[in-house]
Amino acid sequence: MASARAKSTLAHEGAVSDDRLWFVRRPGNVRPFRLYCFSYAGGNASAYLNWQESMPAHVEICAVQLPGRGARFGEPPIRSIPTLVESLAPLLQKTTDQPFAFFGHSLGALVAFESARRLAQSGAALPTHLFVSGCHAPRFRDRPKDYHLLDDDALIRVLEDYNGTPPEILADKELIGMLLPVIRADFALAETYRYTPSIPLAVPITAFAGHNEERDSIDQVTGWELETTKRFSHHWFEGDHFFIHGQRQRVLDHLVSQLNSFSVP
Repeated sequence: MASARAKSTLAHEGAVSDDRLWFVRRPGNVRPFRLYCFSYAGGNASAYLNWQESMPAHVEICAVQLPGRGARFGEPPIRSIPTLVESLAPLLQKTTDQPFAFFGHSLGALVAFESARRLAQSGAALPTHLFVSGCHAPRFRDRPKDYHLLDDDALIRVLEDYNGTPPEILADKELIGMLLPVIRADFALAETYRYTPSIPLAVPITAFAGHNEERDSIDQVTGWELETTKRFSHHWFEGDHFFIHGQRQRVLDHLVSQLNSFSVP
């Protein structure tokens, strides 16, 4: 009989090959343009599904679901961005048979950026646009704070300060205990990330940032311009790191205004 460890590995490998688990969409007619959405630390694909109602008729929301959450709750989470992109990029190549763009918030922006770079390196189709939200430019990131190494109580206090996890979840010891391994792994993804200089992307980049987010300099927003040979723009929103919740409609309005400009077959 296979060991529990072997079964877990086999389950993980099987899930990696199944794009139906990695990509979550609303049921309905296929639309000619796809917006892939990448979640922040501790988030999951469901956070983006209700965006579909605000999208133009030609745009389909396709939310990226990482191991360890949603229908993939039983899978071990991934703790390194290179490992994650190694699994994700081939599946993106298989499903990018139509024009598409990437949107990512916080950790999700880093994963979207590195996924786009991997597609470029392999000569695959590239996104028509990269939207990076609530994420310092890769060349100007803060020194890691190693939150992923904290004990559970200290990590919960960090989550309270981040203002991104509902208080009722933080207060539910059983529930937060189930979620902490994924949250810790996501912090490890961000905190062990090391930027490697490469050829800038031939993809326009738009950066979204909150006025009250912690940052050392404006370069942490405008520095995204160094990662593209195409057009760069940035937009400011009221709020802290999770302005995508408090300023949801304004964020969607900016997205829609740009998505409406993309031509489709």
